[in-house]
Formats: sequence, C-alpha cells, structure tokens
Amino acid sequence: MPYEDLREFVEKLENEDELARIKHEVSPVLEVTEIADRVVKLGGKALLFENPKGYDIPILINTFGTEKRMKMALEVDRMEEIGERLVEMTKFRPTSLLEGVKGLSMVKNAMVFIPKKVRKGACKEVIMDEPDLEKFPILKCWPGDAGKFITLPVVITKDPETGELNAGMYRMQVFDGKTTGMHWQIHKHGALHYRKLKEAGIDKLEVAVAIGVDPATLYASTAPLPEGLSEFMFAGFIRKERVKMVDCETIDLQVPANAEIVLEGYVKLDEFRMEGPFGDHTGYYTPAEPYPVFHITAITHRENPIYHTTIVGKPPMEDAWLGKATERIFLPILKMIHPEIVDINLPIEAAFHNLAIVSIRKRYPGHAKKVMFSIWGTGMLSLTKVVVIVDDDVNVHNMQEVLWAVTSRFDPSRDVVIISEAPTDSLDHSAYRQNLAGKLGIDATKKWHEEGYEREWPDAVEMSEDVKRKVDAIWGEIKRQVVPR
Repeated sequence: MPYEDLREFVEKLENEDELARIKHEVSPVLEVTEIADRVVKLGGKALLFENPKGYDIPILINTFGTEKRMKMALEVDRMEEIGERLVEMTKFRPTSLLEGVKGLSMVKNAMVFIPKKVRKGACKEVIMDEPDLEKFPILKCWPGDAGKFITLPVVITKDPETGELNAGMYRMQVFDGKTTGMHWQIHKHGALHYRKLKEAGIDKLEVAVAIGVDPATLYASTAPLPEGLSEFMFAGFIRKERVKMVDCETIDLQVPANAEIVLEGYVKLDEFRMEGPFGDHTGYYTPAEPYPVFHITAITHRENPIYHTTIVGKPPMEDAWLGKATERIFLPILKMIHPEIVDINLPIEAAFHNLAIVSIRKRYPGHAKKVMFSIWGTGMLSLTKVVVIVDDDVNVHNMQEVLWAVTSRFDPSRDVVIISEAPTDSLDHSAYRQNLAGKLGIDATKKWHEEGYEREWPDAVEMSEDVKRKVDAIWGEIKRQVVPR
C-alpha cells in the first residue's frame, strides 16, 4: 500500500532505523543547515528536529538524503521500475520523450491515476483565523541568504486554457507573515500559466502551496513532465493509487488532502519584488532578481503539523537523490525513443544540468554526434551544457572508466561539437547572458575508418573469461588475505 501521507513515511523511516530524532534545541536560523549539511555528506539519517528554537512545530529534513531512502520513498527496489512500467503501459512507440510520457494519459485504465476529489482532508484540521507564516520554523539556510526560504513547497496552479492542475517546486522567500516571493523560472509550467493569464489581460493567478505531502507527490512536483500531464496523475501512477485532493478555502484550486500545511493565495501579474540572494544547488548564491509576489489569503494545517524542508548548496546535498531518481525513472523512456542509448549519468557534482555522460551502441559513422543533438532536443535535457558520448563498454557511473575513455578515445582537433548559443539553466552562473550559453559535445567513442580514422583501433587489455572463472573459485580466500579490513 502507498504512503497515505508524509507521516506514514516518517514512521517507515523510523522502523527501518533511518530517522534520528534530535531533541537538542537548535535554531532554524543557520544551525539546522549546518547540522543537516554535515549529516547528508556523511550519508546519515533523516532528521526530525523536535525542539526548534522559538517554535513548537518539528522540522523534518534530509528525508531523501540517500539512495536507499529515495527508493523507500518511491517504494521500489530499482528506480527504473517506474519508467519500465510506463513504457509497458503505453504499448506504442513514441517519437519523442514528451510523447512517451504523455502516453500515460492514453492508456485504457488511466482513470485509476486521476486525482480523487474528497470532501474533507486532514490539511484542514486547523484553519488559522489570521494567516501568519511566523508560526512555522522556516529556515534561513546560509549567512548570505536574503531571509527565510520555504524550500520544499509543492506549488499548485491551474492552466487557464485547459483547467489542468500543475504542481511545481519553486523556492519562496518569506517577506513577512502574509507574503513571499515566487521563484518560478522561465522554463517552468507555473511561469507558463502566469504568461498565459497576462496575455489574456487577467490581473492575477491563484496559487496554492502544499508543504509536507506524501513522497510520490513531492517527487512528481520535481519531475520534468511535459505540458499537459498532471503531476498529481503521475504521482498516482507512481503510487499505484489516486492522490486524494480537497478544495481550498479561499481560491478555486485543490490541494493534497493529507498535506501538513497549505498556503492559499494569489500572484498579481504586475507586481514584482527583489528576491534573493539565496545559497543554491549550484554551490553559489543566486543573485537577487525581481520575481512575482505571492499574497496569502488563508493558511490551513494539520493538528501538530510537521514542517518539511530541505537545504541546497555545494553538492552532494539531499536534492541529489531527487535528481538521480529522475535520471533513472526516465532512462527507460529515453532508451525506447533512442534505442542506441545504453545508460546515462547526470553527475551530482555537476548539478545535473551541466553534464551528461551517455553510453551508446555505436552503429554508424557520426552516431555519437547524432546522440548529442538528440539529448539537446529532449525536454529539460535541452539545458545540458556538456554532453560526453562513450561506447557501451564504458560504465558511465564509474568516473575512472569515463576519464580513461575521454583521454584515450577523444581527439580535441576533430571530436568536439561546439554550439555558440542555446538555452541553458537559469542558474548557470557561467552564462554571459542569463538563460543562454554555449554547448560542448565530446565524442569519446572509438573512431571508425569511415570517420577518417585510418589506423586500426587497438584492442583493450582484458583477461580471458576462462582465467577469470578459474580465479573466481579461489578469489574469496585470497581477497581476505590481501585486502585490508
């Protein structure tokens, strides 16, 4: 059975000895960050701060901070299982990643994943008489941050043309008890809904924010889904059970019924305020920029709510495993569309958008370059700055093998593709102009005669299989003697 809410997941973590309850008084201003940063870099447990200084609401952080906990969150043994289920259910061969994911809405039993509207929800156990964010232990993460930031919000908007709900995750700087920033970047669907309304001459967009939702719903809000596919439907697909939704109190939107905290309100289309700086997942402070202002009209929450949050900064951080989940979940779809692709690695250290290492079964001259352009034309992978293509004998997750291939199969004079200007991540600080930067492709595959390589490519040094099998029979005993414990 899927997790009904965040609390069931917390209970599961505790039962599996994956949760530490911190009883020390710790300040949400910087101190929680310092502790969580040390813990995540040690591969430590999820943390429940039971006594945040000045507050009576506990703080949950580092929930997804290891591969094990990410798999627990999505209830899988292998994260690829979700993509494989999706490929199996579509029963057709799409021509693009977007079409492949949209195929979810074409399956006959898609109705079982459409969100289920309910009359009552635990998120409404308390309706604040006067909405006030000061009640909650919202973190100031880093010394240079402009203030406190909500970092794990599921931000819900409605497409003004289709009426489809969208869920995204955009940080929210707290300006005061009733207003925050809304940091949706130009590539995000929330920003698209904003632009559609502005073009229609409508002056505001209704927005709801759910904090502390079940793990599948939270992950789905971060997934790079195509326009027109509801994140709540995708969450239902992951959970194998529909997400329960309930009407808001003051706006015409629905929110996850079992969320810990819900903020309701609106964004004016002509109101901006400087937001940031913010210590970001790039490892740098994102500079202050003007972003829309979110006005809160109501706050509801569960009795004794949990404030769910995260921190970002120099990798690795907790968000690394949300990104790795996306890499593995969407790999089966990517392979279905591009059968030559064997595997992909979006290294944590490169903040995902900056580097993709792809292994292929090379079939014809120039094949590596074809795959580079395929990656740059596929969904949010279009923002990738550097693409490295290697042969299928290279494990893309083993950087020793990758570096060996790049330095021994790559000639900089011939095996480089450079694009002078193309879309890049809004947080790419190396870009001379925001949202536009160059692309670099490296062909680190073995070259063929047809590609102008006139010599014979040498064989790699490998031991014969019969010798390997003979040594395997005695290796266990030898290993115990020679490998330090």
